[in-house]
Amino acid sequence: MAEPQRRPPLEAPRPAGGADDLRERGFAHYEAERLAAVLASDAAGLARLQEVCASLPPDPHAPGTHRFRRYSHAVYLPWRDELSWIPGTPDPVHGTVTEFSHGADDPRHRRGRRALPEVPAALRDDALLPRLLRWDVEQAVRVRPDLGRRPLWVGVHLIKLAVEDRDQVAVSTPDCLHQDGGSTGTFTFAHLISRTNVSGGHNVIATPDSAGLRPDDPAAHVHTGFTLTEPLEGYAVHDHRVSHYVAPVRAGTGPGPGERSVLIVGLAPYVPQL
Repeated sequence: MAEPQRRPPLEAPRPAGGADDLRERGFAHYEAERLAAVLASDAAGLARLQEVCASLPPDPHAPGTHRFRRYSHAVYLPWRDELSWIPGTPDPVHGTVTEFSHGADDPRHRRGRRALPEVPAALRDDALLPRLLRWDVEQAVRVRPDLGRRPLWVGVHLIKLAVEDRDQVAVSTPDCLHQDGGSTGTFTFAHLISRTNVSGGHNVIATPDSAGLRPDDPAAHVHTGFTLTEPLEGYAVHDHRVSHYVAPVRAGTGPGPGERSVLIVGLAPYVPQL
């Protein structure tokens, strides 16, 4: 009788990271040191990004989840290295909002469209954020060279999970393994901005057929798991080839509140409508 196949542990050895991992495995982990070198150690820019994340407004569509967020989108022309932010819509509560379309594979918001407070113009025009976006595009184009000849849709999400005490729990959405639409041209990048006095926030990468399951479900096939701990540390997924998940966040053992802030960047071909 054949020996049953063992699932890898959630805290598996981290991949080395880089375009080869993203190309060969459909996901990659990027150490903070690599991003710091690429971005010329822009400590001032990182501090400005952390300041914006510290004051993110509550998610207007998920009260009581201890989730805070902003969102904007842009179009990037690779052959001209041109990033153009799409203007938001005036809003009486948030000033300006941007419409966010949930992926078809989000079980909580199938094909839902919601308006979210947009990323501040000062941050969009700052040096660090555009450099991060261009670096992400470069990684995706190395895997899919054809993306370098097409306009790209860029979705930029700032998300903070924050808790005041150990009785609270902050949950990302969806709270299961998922994909961000399942397109062959879609890539998602995540960069940690800050992590203070929290436990949890563990990331898991699994097979695409595990979408909709919890990572500890016996039917889930997990590739690896890791916890982002250093600013700018991150990961990337080639959406149709894997599913991914981040665990809820609780307050850590230190005094005071806890928070985990990330920058999520979604890249996809800009699809002609005519």
